[in-house]
Amino acid sequence: MSLFRNPIVWAIGAFTLIVVAMGTLYTVHETQQVVVLRLGKPERIVNAYDPKAPFGTSGAGLVAKVPFIENTIFVDKRVLNLDMEQQTVLTTDQLRLVVDAFARFRITDPLRMVQTVGTEQNLNDALRRILASKMRNELGKQPFAALLSPERTAMMDDIQTTVNRQAKQYGAEIIDVRIKRADLPSGAPLESAFLRMRSARQQEAATIRAQGLKQAQLVRADADAQAASTYAGSFGKDPQFYAFYRAMQAYRTTFTDQSSTVVMSPNNEFLREFEGRQTNR
Repeated sequence: MSLFRNPIVWAIGAFTLIVVAMGTLYTVHETQQVVVLRLGKPERIVNAYDPKAPFGTSGAGLVAKVPFIENTIFVDKRVLNLDMEQQTVLTTDQLRLVVDAFARFRITDPLRMVQTVGTEQNLNDALRRILASKMRNELGKQPFAALLSPERTAMMDDIQTTVNRQAKQYGAEIIDVRIKRADLPSGAPLESAFLRMRSARQQEAATIRAQGLKQAQLVRADADAQAASTYAGSFGKDPQFYAFYRAMQAYRTTFTDQSSTVVMSPNNEFLREFEGRQTNR
């Protein structure tokens, strides 16, 4: 009994309990999922990612494990960033582009990730290599103008779908892939590209302008033909009125300039309308 009264024994016992408790209990946050290894082999997953799980029902909190036998690997449960290094891509129109892209991904199967690549850093490196290879291959099939058009969104969706199939082999899911910048290298290549783009746009504008002028001429000619047909139809119903109308138009045009003097004989045909018309009774 005197042994239990020895303070050294109590201190050793308390220290042992603390060590066992520290080796047994660990805290799992809501943003983490844990792969438990027993003697180096995966045993179970704590707080695994489940998109259908309602809020507040995860396995986060204080969790126990077998001390000295089981180890834990903490894996992030949130959406993670994957920043790409700048890639040089050669387009179909032989332009070199410097592309700066990024991706968003989530680890959906931590057990597969541990079995294939081991750590999150290794997973990042693997996904970065896959995305860079796919980005070069896909952008290399497109002209430079396609990267500046709405077609780029569909292109990014195709890249995301392809990379996502390979990412599932590592227990990850690609959520989004986007291009931040796609620029030509500074210097002569950039200036040359601007000149080609300006020349192409000027040719396109000239073509559109010529087509517009042609269309305008066709519309104007059709309108003139319809007007002439309308005039002919209306004036043909009363030839005398048509002659009178044409004479009035000629008088208006001739006598507009008040400073001019016109000398004609009274019997001139041009002045016939001034004599009036004799009506038969």
